[in-house]
Amino acid sequence: MSKLDKAIVSIVEVFEEYAGKDEQKSQLSTAELRDLIKAELKSPEFKDKVDPENIKEVMEELDKNHDGEVNFREFSQCIAGLARGYYKKKHGNDERRGRGRDK
Repeated sequence: MSKLDKAIVSIVEVFEEYAGKDEQKSQLSTAELRDLIKAELKSPEFKDKVDPENIKEVMEELDKNHDGEVNFREFSQCIAGLARGYYKKKHGNDERRGRGRDK
C-alpha cells in the first residue's frame, strides 16, 4: 500500500476501534472521543490543537449536527483540520504557497 492508502486505512480503523466500544458503532461518544484523543494524539503538534481536558468544547466543535456524538464525517473533518494545522506549522502561514503563484 502507498503512504496515502495507509493513512486513509489508519484513520478509518482508529475511528472504528474507538466508536465500536459501545452500542453506537458508527458514532463516537464523549468518552470514546476522550479515549481516542488521549491514546492517539501524542505529538505536541497535535496535542496543542485538541486538549483532552477540554473534551466538552472539542465535542461541541466537532458535533456539527448537534446530536451529542461525532460521526465519521465529523471526525474526518477534524482530521483534515489537524492536517491543515500541521501543514501550516511546518510550512508557515503563507496562504499563497502551493497555489502556483510567483509573488
